[in-house]
Amino acid sequence: MRAAGFGLEEKGQMERLKERFDEVVAKIRALPASGPAQLSNDLKLKLYGFFRQARDGDAEGERPGLFDLVGRLKYDAWASNRGVNADHAMRRYIAEVEAFAREHGVEL
Repeated sequence: MRAAGFGLEEKGQMERLKERFDEVVAKIRALPASGPAQLSNDLKLKLYGFFRQARDGDAEGERPGLFDLVGRLKYDAWASNRGVNADHAMRRYIAEVEAFAREHGVEL
């Protein structure tokens, strides 16, 4: 009976993590394009990689060619998280955003 209870508790924790992840993603997307708190390109790529890993799992398909620099950088950011499970990728995304928010005085 305990094992079943643990499974339900674990499911509840995953649901809360997913809700928090979705909330943080929405807040980052809502940041003004020209406001005082701007994500660096490096942080954008890192967050993109965590987001795609959390949502889609390991990177698939061919790496974009040299003439698609943005696509290549995004693919590399995603592929750098290969093997990371979804909940860990969500936690890392949230941690990066929370650190950014503290540093820039952004309320989450």
